[in-house]
Amino acid sequence: MNGNGRSSGSGALEGAVVAVAGAAGPAGRATLLRLAEAGAIVVASDANAARLAEAVDAARYAHGGATVTGDTVDLLDLGAAHEWADRTEKEFGRIDGLVHLVGGWRGSAGFAETDLADWTLLEKLLIRTVQHTSLAFQGGLQRSDRGRYLLISAAGASKPTAGNAAYAASKAAAEAWTLALADAFRKAGGEDASRSAAAILVVKALVHDAMRAERPNAKFAGFTDVKELADAIAGVWDRPAPEANGKRLWLTPQP
Repeated sequence: MNGNGRSSGSGALEGAVVAVAGAAGPAGRATLLRLAEAGAIVVASDANAARLAEAVDAARYAHGGATVTGDTVDLLDLGAAHEWADRTEKEFGRIDGLVHLVGGWRGSAGFAETDLADWTLLEKLLIRTVQHTSLAFQGGLQRSDRGRYLLISAAGASKPTAGNAAYAASKAAAEAWTLALADAFRKAGGEDASRSAAAILVVKALVHDAMRAERPNAKFAGFTDVKELADAIAGVWDRPAPEANGKRLWLTPQP
């Protein structure tokens, strides 16, 4: 580390250009901090402009000298996603990562009580944004010597519960889409020669300091702290692409 707390080494993320979608929430904030610490150029987006500005400012302040930018992008608009990807690559000359942190949750008391309006919302947040970011960023990530597309998913996608049908199905679809991108990377580069990877980081749920403060007696068993998630995200760049591509990387016990 140098005097301002930013990594001064030549790690896998030093100088990498990484876009973070859904960057204004607790997981996004932790990820921006971790990527900036590792020496990456971080390009953040979120639908909430005020919260995004706060997250970007926090990462810049924590790691003086780090390049962290923010832009409000409507990821439900495929054209806007393409413009974001093209603008990023044009400005910085490369794109080495897209971290998908756009989230959302809706559930019900049981299967019969499922509200299909929840599916309508979650399909947009959890599937459409994955489709649009992957289609927009594939070319740039494939041109990179260390391209990574990272989806954050939930254990419930592999073991749905009665009250989580819409959420689990949305996450499962997002995983399938990401694995299709992984296959595209594999076919483009060959199993051993591929330099780009699409991977899925699986959690049970996320926890952060504010949640612990609100519920001091809660155990949050099996939850992943957002800082641990950020470390795991950064760590994917330390893996050779063929070892990460098409993999589910579990941060919680498999169901």
